[in-house]
Formats: sequence, structure tokens, C-alpha cells
Amino acid sequence: MTYDVKVYVTLKEGVLDPQGSAVKNSLHHLGFDGVSDVRIGKVMTLRLEATEDTLHDHVKQMCDKLLANPVIEDYTYEAEEVVSS
Repeated sequence: MTYDVKVYVTLKEGVLDPQGSAVKNSLHHLGFDGVSDVRIGKVMTLRLEATEDTLHDHVKQMCDKLLANPVIEDYTYEAEEVVSS
């Protein structure tokens, strides 16, 4: 089967996020004073051939080995089967 996978990578809680702090400060300068925290992350989209049984292991291995730094980053993913028409 073919899957479209979105991988979301974010810094772990407690890891300093200078980019998020800069965005928060900029939002405050623009008058958005209600913003109390900003954390910056990244989203990666993949199209992947896998079986339902191997999908999780493949994505986990890719994240652990390349797409995320498991020491300082967390990741989650969503997968949707590609249905050909």
C-alpha cells in the first residue's frame, strides 16, 4: 500500500527554543499580547510504500535515524492511505 505520511517534529519540553522566543516577541510587538508561548517545529511529508503492519516501524526508524534528533526532539506522525482513482 501507499501512504502519505506527515511527520511533525518539535523540541522537547525544557529545550530552549530561541526561534520560538523571537516569534513570540515579534507577535507581542505586533500587538498580539495574548500569546504566552510559541514553540517552533517542522513538518515533513513523505509518500511511502509499506504494509499496514510495517508502516509504524518504517516511520519510527526514519525518525530515529534521520528526521528527528531523539535527544532533543519529539515527533508524531499521521498516515493516510493513498487511494488511486
